[in-house]
Amino acid sequence: MIDKISLSGQLEISRIVYGMWRVADDADTSPAYVESKIEACLAQGITTIDQADIYGDYGAEAVLGNALKAAPSLRDKIELVTKCDIVAPIGKYSDKRVKYYDTSAAHITASVEASLTNMATDYVDLLLVHRPDPMMDHFETGKVLDDLVSSGKVRAVGVSNFKFHDWNLLQSAMKTQLATNQIEASVLNYAPFIDGDIQWMQQYGIHPMAWSPLGGGALFGADGAAVRAVLDRIGAEQGVDATAVAVAWLLAHPSGIVPVMGTNNLDRVASISDAAKVTLTRVDWFEILTAAQGHEVP
Repeated sequence: MIDKISLSGQLEISRIVYGMWRVADDADTSPAYVESKIEACLAQGITTIDQADIYGDYGAEAVLGNALKAAPSLRDKIELVTKCDIVAPIGKYSDKRVKYYDTSAAHITASVEASLTNMATDYVDLLLVHRPDPMMDHFETGKVLDDLVSSGKVRAVGVSNFKFHDWNLLQSAMKTQLATNQIEASVLNYAPFIDGDIQWMQQYGIHPMAWSPLGGGALFGADGAAVRAVLDRIGAEQGVDATAVAVAWLLAHPSGIVPVMGTNNLDRVASISDAAKVTLTRVDWFEILTAAQGHEVP
């Protein structure tokens, strides 16, 4: 079973999160099938569902919402994460001339209201600012995030894809402690482990969330062959597949990384928790890193 982890003392989420990035792209988007994915997660202790307003061309939240309308008892069993601030010329924003970020109070407020409606809920457990906005007025953005928490529409707030200077700027204008930063991290995208991103969060007790923990599928292509061979060997020794070992590599890090797993295959959903069965030694961890880098550490 998957344990819980506390984000900045504000919100407990499951140590592995189920990501619904592609839920609207599945051949079956029926409420019953979406509910079956959530139930498969709950059976493993995975209680946190990750969404974003932009997912599925701004349609994925509604796919989840239809399932929650059909089975309203599910809402009290899960934590809902969603994101906002990306405006792309698709879906409801198809009239826009260019993709941009909008961290204005008006846009964030409207996005949250739309998310609540789409997901058939009265509150979001965790709201993330999806991308750092170079036009951000941190006083305006910070205040609206504080206000959303005070209103009860959002339980906690955080960011996604931020560097520490982006985080510090926004946090400086807020009363609420930012809860987490969701970044791209995997055995193939190991840069955050050596460029200071994870070290900075670890220093301040911030548990990172990791999107694309399997490298967006690249782990199973030609580029991932060398590291996959190591993962396959360790997996065979412990009775799991390479996917579980790749996720366990993230879980093993002392910063308390929370991988966000996205798959539409129900059998794969049901096996996400295999990562918790894996035990990696320090030697194992560095062997995987060495294979990913293509050379030994300096």
